[in-house]
Amino acid sequence: MSEENYAPVYVMLQLGVVTVDNAFQDPESLEKQLKELSAASVDGVMVDVWWGIIESKGPKQYNWSAYRSLFQLVQNCGLKLQVVMSFHQCGGNVGDAVTIPLPQWVLAVGESDPDIFYTNRSGNRDKEYLTIGVDNLPLFQERTAIQIYSDYMKSFRKNMTDFLNAGLITDIEVGLGPAGEMRYPSYPESQGWVFPGIGEFQCYDKYLKEEFKEAATIAGHPEWDLPDDAGEYNKTPDQQISLNQKGHTLLRKGTNRAFLGCKVKLAAKISGIHWWYKDDSHAAELTAGYYNLGDRDGYRPIAKMLDRHYAILCFTCLEMRNSEQSSDAKSGPEELVKQVLSDGWREEVEVAGENALSRYDSTAYNQILLNVRPNGVNKNGPPKLKMYGVTYLRLSDDLLTSDNFTIFKSFVKKMHADLDYIADPSKYNGPVVPLKHSKHPIEVFLKATAPTEPFPWDKETDMKVDA
Repeated sequence: MSEENYAPVYVMLQLGVVTVDNAFQDPESLEKQLKELSAASVDGVMVDVWWGIIESKGPKQYNWSAYRSLFQLVQNCGLKLQVVMSFHQCGGNVGDAVTIPLPQWVLAVGESDPDIFYTNRSGNRDKEYLTIGVDNLPLFQERTAIQIYSDYMKSFRKNMTDFLNAGLITDIEVGLGPAGEMRYPSYPESQGWVFPGIGEFQCYDKYLKEEFKEAATIAGHPEWDLPDDAGEYNKTPDQQISLNQKGHTLLRKGTNRAFLGCKVKLAAKISGIHWWYKDDSHAAELTAGYYNLGDRDGYRPIAKMLDRHYAILCFTCLEMRNSEQSSDAKSGPEELVKQVLSDGWREEVEVAGENALSRYDSTAYNQILLNVRPNGVNKNGPPKLKMYGVTYLRLSDDLLTSDNFTIFKSFVKKMHADLDYIADPSKYNGPVVPLKHSKHPIEVFLKATAPTEPFPWDKETDMKVDA
């Protein structure tokens, strides 16, 4: 079997492995768990590096000591590391077991200027993430949001140079919105959203409203305004009026300047909004910022943008099947995964992914394996299509129970295409070259919206965990 069939498995660490008080809590228990993962041939782990912890004491007052201890332990256990630059609040989303707010000095700015937060039509603020309307405004003690994020990442690089040089850190995922995903916080449970509501637009802070009016004027339509009839959180598409006429997209321009020259891959996570995917309106995607319709591909421009920054496209809901979803929500997770992964592969972008919900059953694992290699393995060379890797959500006592861990170890073996553990990622994913300056002008990816058919998928994986 060719080594190029091998797909690595990472496991997300617990959200509170470093506490809100910036302490590495219970390293002994974690070491035992990490050694179990390593013995199961897991390739590495993923960890959130929380802005709300590291820069909590004040602007540019960074404290990386707890994370350095954590990284050293991961290295000692023989695992690789994916790092998430988590600029969002922890708490308020599905699976959030701990609460880690944004830095207090940032929240203090919001006390006098609440428009720094995403805002819905009713004026409710969402404090999970700063609105992109303040990206380039010096509202934070003379720094812009982009400067804050950039300074943070430069400090990370400076303080983790030894781990970067040693090849411990393989990927750096840059958080671009709530839950670390590149989207608007359109479906916050903290404001009463319940699945499968279409969600609400979150572009009513004064800064995004000003940007909208400026863009409308440039487009020759100064009379345009933001919609006031686009439904509410828990409405269904047939209960809203003009959502599908006024959808707009979110294309965040990530930065690779902080890590220029590092042998590391950047990544961005796209949310798997599968409900109402089979409705003509694609309403839930639109409110989240994905302008995806039957006659318009909303994900290929994102893939092209990530190619511009030599970044990985990370997608969610890999484990989901249509038959498991409520027919009332017109969900299409299988078609959505095919569309997004195909868009990435067409743009020659590496695509990675994760499961959206914790699952321990063979059905979920087999669905992930099918998406990882849609046309199976190739015993004589590289597979026709293959994902860059999968990050499993998440490390827990439940995962490590005897029955659950037994099938998980089978999943890891099948991800590896029945090959032995391979320590060197370049053997299956190619060499990682030092990160370069961004390529292509932005205008190029804004035009990549023509819909195309996804690549064909086999009916089932040829690497079943329960074969």
